[in-house]
Amino acid sequence: MSTLIEQPRYACALAAQQTVLAIPNSHPIVHAGPGCSSKAFGFAAFGAGFQGEGYAGGSHVSCTNSSEQEVVFGGENKLRDTITGALKILNGDLFVVLTGCTSDIVGDDSISVAKEFATEGYPVVGAETAGFKGNSYYGHEVVVNAIIEQFVGDIKPQVQEGLVNVFSVVPYQDPYWRGDLEGIKNLLEKIGLKVNILFGESSAGVSEWKDIPNAEFNLLLSPWVGLDTVKLLEEKYKTPFLHYPVFPVGAQETSRFLREVGKFVELDEKKVELVIGKEEKRFYDYFISISDFIAEYRNNLPVELYTVADSTYGIGVSSYLVNELGFIPKGIYAIDDPQNSIQETLNDILLSRGGEFKDTFKVEADGGLIEADIRKKIGESKKAIILGSSWEKFLAEETNNLYTYLSVPLHETVILNKSYVGYTGGLSLIEDLYSSLFKRKTTTSRTQLFTN
Repeated sequence: MSTLIEQPRYACALAAQQTVLAIPNSHPIVHAGPGCSSKAFGFAAFGAGFQGEGYAGGSHVSCTNSSEQEVVFGGENKLRDTITGALKILNGDLFVVLTGCTSDIVGDDSISVAKEFATEGYPVVGAETAGFKGNSYYGHEVVVNAIIEQFVGDIKPQVQEGLVNVFSVVPYQDPYWRGDLEGIKNLLEKIGLKVNILFGESSAGVSEWKDIPNAEFNLLLSPWVGLDTVKLLEEKYKTPFLHYPVFPVGAQETSRFLREVGKFVELDEKKVELVIGKEEKRFYDYFISISDFIAEYRNNLPVELYTVADSTYGIGVSSYLVNELGFIPKGIYAIDDPQNSIQETLNDILLSRGGEFKDTFKVEADGGLIEADIRKKIGESKKAIILGSSWEKFLAEETNNLYTYLSVPLHETVILNKSYVGYTGGLSLIEDLYSSLFKRKTTTSRTQLFTN
């Protein structure tokens, strides 16, 4: 992060402590100055729908709280003491040492310190996650790859037919990650696969991570985050991977996704189509019931779409709303700040879902610039809906348009296991989107009344 940005949409790499906490019974040990860990938690958990500390998160994260003495004389000994204390006090299956800017600038070899404990048989992994090295997405990949390299290790795979490892949304950075991963697992199990989902309440925890080499294939359900990981697994364990870049929201994309997975792993086509047929019937039975509402409130409904989210959710949701609900895309803003070499690919992915998206996609991490661009495009229109964070809520209210929450930071809602993935997620998005209509006190049926 070499420039100053307004209205940040991600934290620094140290926020990968939340990636560790998302693995059941796993704990981060932070080697950084006072306040770094709590700031990361404040953004990535408290600021993502108040998702809670858990057993060893938030104020309970083990931290060296490096001071001036560690800066001058080095902090490796203090890190050893902190790891020793954590192993004595905390009940955990995996401990991951994460570094902040202070320790990495000083030059502490935290990974070597972690290896000392691993050599003695303790489940300890080290990862360099200094904030100046990258953002939340970068830190997430660094931690995942470190666990694979140092904890899963060099073992001979015992391939299990139908077993898949899923790599998709970034825990907490995606505020709906728990429900999303649960939904993805349920979809894949319905077509006959056994799923290592790796994170969240639906994961068996460390045993799934140990099982990674035994998968028949890896699934990357993301435009770019996790691509280095599945390539690492292909090289390390010779495991093939399927890269499906569009997050499946709604009936069309979810059915397409399931067919692609079934084809890749050579599942029984009839079984896959039976599942799809059942799910689509259920989806459209519910979907058609919204027609009366649309007819009644047609003059009040938004038609212009602005999406502010990371490329995973932004592309998936936008495709669904345009292709199945008929919205007109005006601005699709990807806030995950991918490398320049990936940005053109992201635009191509979105265009593959419809020519309507031409000239609408923009990679932009600066919320101030996003706001300015939306203001310019939206003009005097009162027929728009903006999907995004708390920042977009303020913008929508100021311009007298509608909003629905989609990305962090989120400070005005509580999230437990909400999700927009799959067939059921698409229905949930319709509910939230059209329910937002009644946030306007001037909404009435058949007539359109707006006040400035």
